[in-house]
Amino acid sequence: MTTLKTAFKSVSVIGLGYVGLPTAATVASRGISVIGVDINADAVATINTGASHILETDLDMVLQAAVATGKLRAVVKPEPAEVFVITVPTPLDANNRADLSAVESVFRSIAPVLAKGSLVILESTSPVGTTERMAHKLAELRPDLRFPTQAPDRADVLVAYCPERILPGQTLRELVENSRTVGGLDQTSSARAVEFYRMFCVGDIVVTSSKAAELVKLAENAYRDVNIAYANELSMVCADLGIDVHDVIAAANRHPRVTILSPGPGVGGHCIPIDPWFIVEASPERARLIRTAREVNDNKTHFVCEQIRSRAASFARPVIAIMGLAYKPNVDDLRESPAVEIASRAADERLGEILVVEPHIAQLPKRLQAKDNVRLADLAEALEKADVVAALVAHTGFKAVKPAQLVGKAVIDAVGLWHRP
Repeated sequence: MTTLKTAFKSVSVIGLGYVGLPTAATVASRGISVIGVDINADAVATINTGASHILETDLDMVLQAAVATGKLRAVVKPEPAEVFVITVPTPLDANNRADLSAVESVFRSIAPVLAKGSLVILESTSPVGTTERMAHKLAELRPDLRFPTQAPDRADVLVAYCPERILPGQTLRELVENSRTVGGLDQTSSARAVEFYRMFCVGDIVVTSSKAAELVKLAENAYRDVNIAYANELSMVCADLGIDVHDVIAAANRHPRVTILSPGPGVGGHCIPIDPWFIVEASPERARLIRTAREVNDNKTHFVCEQIRSRAASFARPVIAIMGLAYKPNVDDLRESPAVEIASRAADERLGEILVVEPHIAQLPKRLQAKDNVRLADLAEALEKADVVAALVAHTGFKAVKPAQLVGKAVIDAVGLWHRP
């Protein structure tokens, strides 16, 4: 077996988004030289000033220190390094299948700068078998080097998979404290990857195969999706029966073995709405519950749209307040947000003037900018002018709204923001 080194001098983090940038800053804070890579030149320029282009608790402080000390710099093309950590997105295509074009592009881009002793770690959420396939691709691109798929435990370049497991808004803490699952393509790759994560991770590190590690990430998010689907389906049943779902859930959760989640307007974020489809893609005949959960959660978004449509029809010239656009409370992350989908549909259907209240963004997302009946508004203006108020995100600031401010308005509280037992 290859003799392991005991230290890392340089790490390249490729993809400087919600996962990659905090990871790069965290590694740099341990005194390691970090090269951040992103194809977004504006983001690279911002990072090199010591500022972040994303909103994340305490990230600006850690990033500024890393850049000021010269431990972190950002570039647009990969450069040589000992470790390459890949954190680019893996979205869905139009057929709910994994779009791995970004991952494939990264592997092609790092191939020329790999050298003997390099360690490549894929963190991007991926279908089972992706890490192995990418290693085969590297072997084709660099026939002068041996990879674990060709020479297990005798490879020149080591390859492993280790999915991220973080919560936006708490990323820096969870990068350090959360357990990690490492799946190397051979034992040497796993051991070397564990050594890398031990530089900053104090949580447990579980070692398994690359395929198992890939499925672990998918299983985690499919589990959450199924449980959210139950809450969302229950909320629609309660609406049909004229019962307050939050009262039902609060009473049911008094059972010592019942923990029903809170319903919402659907499911958003970069993981849960996407990852379960990777399992469905791999085993469509078996993954029936997982598929159904995805469909239920998507349908909840349609259901909220129907509620807004119905309430707006009661007014001659309705003004609709959309309370929140982020996919979860107290962040600026709009990825896959059901609230954005709902606001967009309400605008396209010309249901009325749409006032969007989202305190964590300075401008509307591109999807809404071109719509002439949508604009950003502050909370006070929205509550004063709105006929219909749709609470779609439980931002802390929204909880201060008093019942008197909602009198005479049609209220759709999709997140139980103003539920009072």
